[in-house]
Amino acid sequence: MSEPITAERFRQATDEILRAVGGVIDGKPQAVRSTLVALLAEGHLLIEDVPGVGKTVLARAIAASIHAEVRRIQFTPDLLPSDVTGVSVFNPATREFTFTPGAVFANLVIADEINRSSPKTQSALLEAMEERQVTVDGRSHRLPDPFLVVATQNPLEMEGTYPLPEAQRDRFMMRISMGYPDAQAEALMLRQRDTENPLAALRPVVTVREVASLIRFARSVHVAPAIEEYAVAIAQATRSHADLRLGASPRATLQLVRAAKVWAALDGRGYVIPDDITDLLEPVFAHRLIPSRSTAGGRRAGDPVPQILEQIATSIRVPLATR
Repeated sequence: MSEPITAERFRQATDEILRAVGGVIDGKPQAVRSTLVALLAEGHLLIEDVPGVGKTVLARAIAASIHAEVRRIQFTPDLLPSDVTGVSVFNPATREFTFTPGAVFANLVIADEINRSSPKTQSALLEAMEERQVTVDGRSHRLPDPFLVVATQNPLEMEGTYPLPEAQRDRFMMRISMGYPDAQAEALMLRQRDTENPLAALRPVVTVREVASLIRFARSVHVAPAIEEYAVAIAQATRSHADLRLGASPRATLQLVRAAKVWAALDGRGYVIPDDITDLLEPVFAHRLIPSRSTAGGRRAGDPVPQILEQIATSIRVPLATR
């Protein structure tokens, strides 16, 4: 078991991770920070964006910075659940079945284009993401610690895909979009990557063992009862809002507070403030909510959810007591 760490060491270690990954992903500090939050809050991340903006590179950079084992699963229509979780194979020498781990057995699993595989294969991730274990032939097998699933999907090419159902989306703590880099960051990328690959040059700045200590430290961040009531009030409001057909689940509320603890710790605070909650509302809640009226071109086209969340947050009294 790793040793406890101080607030100073937490800030130093996370700053080193953010700096190392930021050297690979130019001009996207919020995406890098959100990925680190998902890792340290023991959640999972859904990155929804067009191809070529660095979704997979971001996940690989986080894994490289903490010296973690990373595996990539390309989700295709012919991918089987056993390809993800593993399978028991008969060994003629011992006349016993031996479990062969699937691709999910890694610290960081990249589920590329998750919406291109069948619902049966998508659901193979459910137990792994929630329980951090897989069960094959009645036997449970623990996954490595830490464990983070970073799934990607392209929201534009929806033909021939299997959109994630509500139960699957609810397993993801956060959903983010990378977006295109600005002109300055894109020009810098051209100059840097003409001669070298920053990802190949990235060296670990912390160990996987120390990441476990960072996770435990984040859990210890104080959340005042008033802040908890504030998060619950927002979640309750999404369930009764006239423009929402599906509101935030209790799991969403729990993950919002967990993410807020890490968000506060990254800012050097040992307690959560209301701004931590509101800063994370959209990435934690938006992908779980369904508007009452469908929008043309999918949920992301003219999506009213961010505006609804902002309206809800401003309508609820902000607590004054945070410690």
